[in-house]
Amino acid sequence: MSISLTESAANRVKTFLEKRGKGVGVRLGVKTTGCSGMAYTIEFADEIEDADTVFEENGVKILINPKSLVYLDGTELDFSKEGLNEGFKFNNPNEKDRCGCGESFTV
Repeated sequence: MSISLTESAANRVKTFLEKRGKGVGVRLGVKTTGCSGMAYTIEFADEIEDADTVFEENGVKILINPKSLVYLDGTELDFSKEGLNEGFKFNNPNEKDRCGCGESFTV
């Protein structure tokens, strides 16, 4: 099982954590929602929970709960800035389809 973080994404997470002044890393997950079934979640993690699987990439800890790990295995988290738009992008090899608005996906 693996999760990776591009250098661009790692730098963005580090910047956010420094501005917050706390946090051990970033927590990735999935939730049931949208027209395709699931959506990605990303939030700052202030502590590592017992059930978390922890990956470290480019100096950033990535925390994932067991339920989400099966859907995110092999995923790369990237960060891009294009004009006025910027954000994190999940490059998930398990993704079979994505809804037209891009907010949800199926595996």
